[in-house]
Formats: sequence, structure tokens, C-alpha cells
Amino acid sequence: MIHSLSGKLIKKGDTFFVVECGGVGYKIFGNKSTLSKLPSLGQSVFIFSHLYIREEQMELYGFLGEETLTLFELLRTVSGVGPKTALGVLDIDTVPNITAAILEKRADLLSRAPGVGKKTAERIVLELHAKTKLFDMRGETRNARQDKDIEDALVDLGYSRNHVRDIIQTLPREKSIEERLRLALKELGKS
Repeated sequence: MIHSLSGKLIKKGDTFFVVECGGVGYKIFGNKSTLSKLPSLGQSVFIFSHLYIREEQMELYGFLGEETLTLFELLRTVSGVGPKTALGVLDIDTVPNITAAILEKRADLLSRAPGVGKKTAERIVLELHAKTKLFDMRGETRNARQDKDIEDALVDLGYSRNHVRDIIQTLPREKSIEERLRLALKELGKS
């Protein structure tokens, strides 16, 4: 119903933000990744959104990327996965890595999300395995696996998972895993 919003960011909370569009302030819930990447207050922002309606409750969920919105909506089609659980799944990793985990039937990665147990994670994999092929991310699977291996190695060395993920996103894809790991360590050494 409301596919996107464009306006001025006027408030940020722990789980939501408010965008003013045409004199109306829209309270929009988002995952931690979206909230951390929002611009400063008073700046313009473009949000892809999903309107959740249930009985007497209406909530708006928003994301900076359309692929994140698409995955959120796919997660919502799984029985037992509400919007808050879907946000939790989106926070465990990047969209390509979550999609790759579903394609590779890795329920263990999905069960890291708060409120997602082994059965729910397996249900997500079962119900979305065929649907995620629509993302056409088979080529991304190898990169996602490499990213995950680099991330795990660096976290094992004591670096923060979120900081490591940010650095991994800046690494050139054409390099080997060893070269990418060396570059990541170099960048981590600077901060």
C-alpha cells in the first residue's frame, strides 16, 4: 500500500525513526542496520516501506534498500514469523548472506536471530528456499561464504562483528579470500 516515503528525518529512536512527508510525521520501525545508516536529523531520506495491518494495529516498517524490503516481506510469509522476528533475522547479517544461508539450507545462521529457534529457522529455510531463488543470487553465494569465513576469522581474533561487517563490505570482490583477509586486518589496524 505504501511502497516508499521520501522526506525529512525528524526523529530517531532505538527501534524506530520518524520521517516528515508533506507535513505528516510517519513513525517507521526498522532493523538495527537501517537505523544505524540513517542520515543526520533534518536531512532528506528515501525509505522503502511495508505497512503492517493487524486488527486495530497499523505499523510501518522501513528500509534503505529495496532488496531488504523484499527479504522482509518474504520472511513475513513464513507462518509464525511476525514483523519483529523478521527484523531480528535481517540484523543477523547482510541481505546477500541471509539469502545465501537460505539457499544453502543453513538454519544454524538464522537461529542466531532473537526469537528464532531451531524449528522456526528450519521453517524459514523450507518455505523460502524456492522463493529466494527469485533474488537470482547464486553468484553471490560464493562471495557470501567468503565474507562469512573472513568475518568468523576476525571475530575469533577479538574484533567486533559489526565493525568487521562494515569493513568487509568495502573490500574488493575480485581479490582472493587471503588477500581480502589481509586487507581487512590492515583496515582494522587503522581503527
